[in-house]
Amino acid sequence: MSAQVFVPLAKTRLSFMMFLQYAIWGAWLPILYPFLMGHRGFSLEETGACLAAGAVGAIFGPFVVGQLADRNFATEKLLFVSHLIGAVLVWMLAEVDSFNAFLVLSLVYGFVYAPTIALTNSITLANISDRDRDFGPVRLWGTLGWIAAGILVGQYLLRFAMPEGVSPEEAAAALDAGRAMAFKMSAVLGLIMAFYCLTLPHTPPAKGAKEKLAWAEALGEISVQPLLTLFLIAVPVSMIHQFYFVYTADFVSGIQTAANSEGANKFASAINQVVGVGGGGLMTIGQMSEILVLGLMPFLTKIFNRKMLLCIGLLAYALRMAIFAYMPDLVPVLFGVALHGLCFGCFIFVAFMIVDEHTTKDVRATAQNLFNLVIVGIGIIVGSYFATGVIGNWAMIDGEIDFVRLFTFPMWMAIGCLVIMLVAYPNRAKPLES
Repeated sequence: MSAQVFVPLAKTRLSFMMFLQYAIWGAWLPILYPFLMGHRGFSLEETGACLAAGAVGAIFGPFVVGQLADRNFATEKLLFVSHLIGAVLVWMLAEVDSFNAFLVLSLVYGFVYAPTIALTNSITLANISDRDRDFGPVRLWGTLGWIAAGILVGQYLLRFAMPEGVSPEEAAAALDAGRAMAFKMSAVLGLIMAFYCLTLPHTPPAKGAKEKLAWAEALGEISVQPLLTLFLIAVPVSMIHQFYFVYTADFVSGIQTAANSEGANKFASAINQVVGVGGGGLMTIGQMSEILVLGLMPFLTKIFNRKMLLCIGLLAYALRMAIFAYMPDLVPVLFGVALHGLCFGCFIFVAFMIVDEHTTKDVRATAQNLFNLVIVGIGIIVGSYFATGVIGNWAMIDGEIDFVRLFTFPMWMAIGCLVIMLVAYPNRAKPLES
């Protein structure tokens, strides 16, 4: 088979890999907070602990999975094993009802699943010919997977989990219970993903490594600019991101319900018919805008430098939190959710590209996992506790969350990050050649 034929085929296979990778995650993450608080009856602190536990795996990813990918085993084989184990664990999450059991399973599942995010990035970047041109279009299929899973869950909740002719309290309880299906759907997708990974392009460890320990070499490379500023600022950005994922499903679900009850709002009803109910489906509007941003990335990278793209992402984070805090009506909130495309695309996605282009070939899987450690590990662990146990409790008034107080805090965090980025990130950062 000629190289010209192989490259498009590889991109197609990698695109479907991304679709499954993020469908697995997108099925249950947006509904996790209301599922635990509502159906399981966990406290705010217990819910925060479960959210943080899933991120612990990202802490160990660079030192275990990244090391294996860069030094010992082909990446596609590591993905197979991880997703096979993950499918079993996430099915169990739907069944257990005690806090301790859910916490332990979340901890183990995070260790198995979190590193696969970085590995799918590294296997893609290793098998495409042009980072700026090809990575965005391949990665946007992950967004499509997230959207498909979220809408499928929302439609299931609307059409099968919501009984007719019951009180609002009974309807809410049925909705909470129905969310367990999201974990089982994720498990089925994980099983499919595991065996599909065996068909991916063979990606063995790079030869000629400078050091035996890949993470030690990678740490040396990320301790200089621009990666130093990028890694440091990624911690508060991930915390801001966690405010979005912890509270938005419940926040927008309440707005949906209120809009429907006010004179049978036709617009709200139409939205429900498309994305379903429960908050997770409506949140897929953010992933829909993400598709647009990722699809435009080959053009955006020609118009804006890396620093400007990062700043656009940070500005979008601040604007989204401001809208949630001060304009809590359906239409502006939908716009705020749609800003997720700029938040993710211009900051997190571009950041993974920067990590790839400023590290050497023999440690790139580990470097991707180290950045994953910050975004999906440290940031989520600290952010989960901060968003629930600290700011969540501070924003709780008479048993109800004051969303103005809640969302104003991450708004100012995003503005602070933007100022730091403008001052500390170098204006011209030359990528490495190797």
